[in-house]
Amino acid sequence: MIGGLTAAILRDGYAFLRADAMRDLLAPFGPLSDWAAFADSWNHLERDEYMADGGRYRRRRHAVYGAGRDGRIARAPHQPHYQALEYNPLHGGIARWFDPIAPEIGSGSSMGTILAFCRSLFGSLAPDARGWRIEAHQFRIEAQPGVEGRPTPEGMHRDGVDYVLVLLVARCNIVSGITAIHALDGRELGSFTLTEPFDAAIVNDRRVAHGVTPVDAIDPAAPAYRDVLVVTFARRESA
Repeated sequence: MIGGLTAAILRDGYAFLRADAMRDLLAPFGPLSDWAAFADSWNHLERDEYMADGGRYRRRRHAVYGAGRDGRIARAPHQPHYQALEYNPLHGGIARWFDPIAPEIGSGSSMGTILAFCRSLFGSLAPDARGWRIEAHQFRIEAQPGVEGRPTPEGMHRDGVDYVLVLLVARCNIVSGITAIHALDGRELGSFTLTEPFDAAIVNDRRVAHGVTPVDAIDPAAPAYRDVLVVTFARRESA
C-alpha cells in the first residue's frame, strides 16, 4: 500500500489521505494504543509567544528527533525551531524556543508509529538519504469570538525541509481550514479540508507550497479549535 502512496507523491508532489486510508497505512508500523492520551495532550499546549501578527490564537509544543540509515529514531535534546526568512518571512530568521512535547507523548506508541511510517515513506522517496533531522510540532489553532484563527499566518509557503506530514488530531466547532497546494510557479494543484481525526496531507516541500485558510467558530460561545501534528523530515549529511 505504501508503494502506491510513494508513486502518487513522486507524480504529484503531494497526497491527501482520508482517515481510513491513513490508519491502514499506519497499522504495519506499530500500535496507536495511547491515542486517547496523545490527542488529549493538545489540551496542554502553551501559547505561541512569537506571533509577529500579534495573534493569540496559536498554541504549540515541539520536539526534534534523528534517524540514520539503520532506521532507528531517537529523540534529540530539546532545541529551538529555526526557519530561514526565505521560507518564513513572518517568523523566520530567529531561533524560536517552544515548550517540549511531553516525554510520555513523544515516546509513546502513537508518536512512534507515526514517525516510523514517515521514515519508511520518506526513505522510499529519497533512498540516497544518509539520515534525517525530524521535527514534530503539536499545533492548536483557536478561533475566538470575532477573531479568526490562522493555521498558516505566513500564507502560502514552504517549510525549508524535504517532506512534511500534516495529521489532523481533532477539529471542534470550526468552519473552513481549507488546505491548498500550489506549484512553485503559483499554479494551484489541489485543495482539500482535513475534517476527521487521521485525515492527512503529505507534501514534497522541495516541489510544492502549501497553505491553510483561516478558521472561524460556528458557535462563538463554545471552544473552537483545529489540532494537528506536523512532522517534517530534512536530509542530514551524516548517518
